[in-house]
Amino acid sequence: MPSVTMSSSLLEAYEDYLTLERRLSPSTIRMYTQETRRFVNYLDNRTVSSESFDSVTLIQYVSERTRGKTARRTTAKLLSIIHSYCLFLIEERIRNDNPADKLESPKSGRNIPDVLELDEVERILNVIPSGNVLGIRDKALIELIYSAGLRASEAVGLRMGDIFMEEELIRVIGKRDKERLLPLGRRAAAELKVYLKESRPLLTKKENVNDVVFLSLLGKPLNRKSLWVRFKKYAGDAGLSAKVHTLRHSYATHLLSGGADLRIVQELLGHSSISTTQIYTHIDRSHLQNQFNVFHPGANSEKLKKN
Repeated sequence: MPSVTMSSSLLEAYEDYLTLERRLSPSTIRMYTQETRRFVNYLDNRTVSSESFDSVTLIQYVSERTRGKTARRTTAKLLSIIHSYCLFLIEERIRNDNPADKLESPKSGRNIPDVLELDEVERILNVIPSGNVLGIRDKALIELIYSAGLRASEAVGLRMGDIFMEEELIRVIGKRDKERLLPLGRRAAAELKVYLKESRPLLTKKENVNDVVFLSLLGKPLNRKSLWVRFKKYAGDAGLSAKVHTLRHSYATHLLSGGADLRIVQELLGHSSISTTQIYTHIDRSHLQNQFNVFHPGANSEKLKKN
């Protein structure tokens, strides 16, 4: 049976390899070493060494390790980590083959995000109280996120100089500091005007003067966590289960459903690649199929099934 000392020293050498040779980030090194330690312990418990395990043993381990998990990404990441460990073993002349090469890594399937129907967005907006300072703020914020398809970070990071009310435009700084100008939409512009006139002045504190648009009760910039918590409450009050980012998915899907060009939607969302935006075409087709199945009188007929 391989000794604990041997396994430990091998793992220490592997960690040095990841740090010095691969130059991976500390978080990645931690993940790789933790997962590899699990694998080595699995081998030790079966009196199999890192030098002698084969692809069958590897299949058995992956099967046990991913039992109950359906995400292809989990399996792919696990195989990638063990593949890296095997490359280290080859470099150290501990073995001359890589059993992970014999296993095909599953292609990462793209999860289709949830979207809200138009009336569901309305339901969420309608449960937000409009008679108090925070309600006015939240309604403007949530309407803005949906109207412009903003990420949570983009919404809470919006500054007064980013709003061009006369033109009904906002300037957003997205990922990789990419700037884009977005139309507000009349409803979002109207809610924003109410917030800036009636609510924000009451939230502004002299000791916390700043130009961030959306403020907390303490007069400080509203953070994403507070936004997530409040949105979750409103969605629950509306009888729905949704996240803030669902509004962005809904924005894109509703644009495409209305006939917007995919390239235009890509620009509005700030996607660097059109392939990222294309996921919403799958949502749209799925949505249309569901609507057909629900509302068309012949959707479930035997004739259609045969065709």
